[in-house]
Amino acid sequence: MIVSLKWLKDYIDLDGISTETIVEKLTTSGSEVDEVIDKNSEFRNIVVGYVENVEKHPNADRLSVCKVSDGNETYNVVCGAPNVKAGQKIPFAKVGAIIPNGKFEIKKTKIRGEESFGMICAEDELGISDDHDGIMVLNENVKIGTPLSEALKLDDIILDIAITPNRADSLSHVGIARDLSAIFNRELEPPGISLDYEVTTKNDFAEVIIENEIGCPRYSAVVVKNVEVKESPDWLKEKLTNIGLRPINNIVDVTNFVLHEIGQPLHAFDLNTLAGNKIVVKNSKPGSKFITLDSKERSMLQSDLMICDGGKPVAIAGVMGGENSEVSSATNDILIESAYFNASSVRKTAKHLGLSTDASYRFERGTNPNGTLMAAIRAAELIQDITGGEIIKEVIDVYPYIIEEKSVSVRYSRVEKILGFAIEANKIEDIFIGLDFSIESKDDKSITVKIPTFRHDIEREIDLIEEIVRIYGFDGIPAVDNISVSLSRKIDELDFEDNIKQNLISIGFNEVISNSLISDYKTIDYDNSIKVLNPQSAEMSRLRTSLIPGMLLNISRNLKVKEEDLKFFEIGEVFSSNSKEIKSFDDFTENENLIIALSGNKQNKDWFGSEEKFDFYYLKGVMETIFSDLFRNHKIQQEYITENDEQFDFQFIMMADSKKIGNGGKVCKELLDKFEISKDVFLFEINLSILKNIVDRKNKFTSLLKYPKVYRDFGFILDKNISYNEVVKTISQSSSKLLKKVNLFDIFESESLGSDKKSLAFQLEYYDESKTLRDDEIDAEFWKTIETVKTKLKAELRG
Repeated sequence: MIVSLKWLKDYIDLDGISTETIVEKLTTSGSEVDEVIDKNSEFRNIVVGYVENVEKHPNADRLSVCKVSDGNETYNVVCGAPNVKAGQKIPFAKVGAIIPNGKFEIKKTKIRGEESFGMICAEDELGISDDHDGIMVLNENVKIGTPLSEALKLDDIILDIAITPNRADSLSHVGIARDLSAIFNRELEPPGISLDYEVTTKNDFAEVIIENEIGCPRYSAVVVKNVEVKESPDWLKEKLTNIGLRPINNIVDVTNFVLHEIGQPLHAFDLNTLAGNKIVVKNSKPGSKFITLDSKERSMLQSDLMICDGGKPVAIAGVMGGENSEVSSATNDILIESAYFNASSVRKTAKHLGLSTDASYRFERGTNPNGTLMAAIRAAELIQDITGGEIIKEVIDVYPYIIEEKSVSVRYSRVEKILGFAIEANKIEDIFIGLDFSIESKDDKSITVKIPTFRHDIEREIDLIEEIVRIYGFDGIPAVDNISVSLSRKIDELDFEDNIKQNLISIGFNEVISNSLISDYKTIDYDNSIKVLNPQSAEMSRLRTSLIPGMLLNISRNLKVKEEDLKFFEIGEVFSSNSKEIKSFDDFTENENLIIALSGNKQNKDWFGSEEKFDFYYLKGVMETIFSDLFRNHKIQQEYITENDEQFDFQFIMMADSKKIGNGGKVCKELLDKFEISKDVFLFEINLSILKNIVDRKNKFTSLLKYPKVYRDFGFILDKNISYNEVVKTISQSSSKLLKKVNLFDIFESESLGSDKKSLAFQLEYYDESKTLRDDEIDAEFWKTIETVKTKLKAELRG
């Protein structure tokens, strides 16, 4: 967004505030100033020159040798422009000047044997426009020797501001002035309209019909009769030139002026070219062609929204007008379009056409639905002042479903909780008023404001808190001398993900970040995946249902550049559809997952040891390390599954408080082949969203055990088809709370036991936090457990 500081001052008094302060405050409030251009310094050593004489170059047919005066001295200048003539006043770049376009310095030189002491400039060389048909000829009234920036009234400061996609309201001079008004607590004076009008859906000269109300919720139009299309007045040309726009004619220039003034794109139609004096907003016919103002033929899709008259398309809605209705020198009557178009519709059309304009740039980000009529009237009044035309007072406004302002409340206590310090209630109110939010209600605990429709990015309390702090200023945040920490803090006040990351990093893992979009071919759980309506490429056609594809892509790329020993993790969002058609947020589920992955060697061959590869058991150990630290208050169960599935040759799942939280294992060859991976990969994926819901809300403190533990060992001979999990479950169910831990310490198989038998040996750990256990208590518990296992699992106690 290019902003003129002089233009800004039309809407806010900035006297006494330096450019440096303005730049700093804009940047810290979220509108980062990328570049500051001082036009005075940019045109240094470029003055109004006078061409005294022109002669043909003796050694070049297309060059001229000119005598150019700066009012004090006459210089010899070689010029190649075909339109240079004696008696002209021109931009003269003297030796030492830096030409704005190209940033090259003018030096004394010889051109084909003739000395040249400067350069006569064209508009594009000065950065004023892209016109390079010849040198720029200045008004006869300007004084010779006057600095060019002063003569052209380009003595301005230009700010190049990076506007974030959510801040469409800042894509105008009034939008930037509004932020400065709130920051510096100075009154904003936006442009208004001076006359009274009658609002209708049709008048004697035009009618508007909206057939697609979703694509175009509002269409406003104003008719101006008997206009004279000609060159714009100097003030208007100066405004546009200062921000890098080329003046075209007074009608088009006014529409561009209003666009950059208040952010509402406009389009002027030649009314007499509109068949039936109608405007019809409807979708294009599939396969139709349309010639835009740049004289290029465009192929339209049925999804494209078009502005039509009684018989033909005349513009692509929100993108560009057509040649068949453009304003020309023969135009007498115009219709000014000011509409609100659906951002998604404009974005799709602009993308498939490969066409980006100042209008589409704003419509794609969201304009103000309740500012269309005012913008059209503002343009009409300017055109009337400039051309002497007549505004038809019956202005047209078709607005079937009014978009209302939303009410959002913010609690002062929440502001303090989020920011870490308190801001006075009256200061918060001043900030909202400065941002043009109207106060709906307030008390000693909260304030409720109406959000203007030009701020569609604000929906929740946290959004208002963000507005408060960005205007309040980060330099106003007080230093905190000390911070108190309570053991009873809730887990959601801790950085949940950061704890997991630090644990993984501490044992040698590296974090990776993958794209949440994946191709059809590489999608896991394809039937429940969500298709992107307008993908950038076939590789980004679906939302991921799992972090596995992105992780395997990362591993594949690393292996291809010979990075083969990999310990990766990623935390990211995954998405799954709940319905065949996505119509609302209820039709899909979004979860946060964690994935860890291993491939290659955990120990390379060295003098002190042999090579060791990552394996299934190393993966299992990593998972136990993570959970033993983060979820020490929960019972983590593991269950082994040996049969193959779509992702794993063999795998295990993990449970927390009887809820499945994830699974993983050795990735199967078929899946690895999709990603061109020839080495073994072990990975585990966990649903963090579930974990956050089941984990204790408070940290628990446990004192050191004061009383001794008691251990009992035993072994059983069982059928091979009985799993470890079944035995542990039986032991746990038959024991009291005195049993704290069951540890498998030996597995034995032998023909001496029988081909269908195995031996499992366990150690049981008992203790009581309140007393020392007696042998008879433990013995009774222990033998009860043995009898239960023997009975339920038909096990034989080993001697």
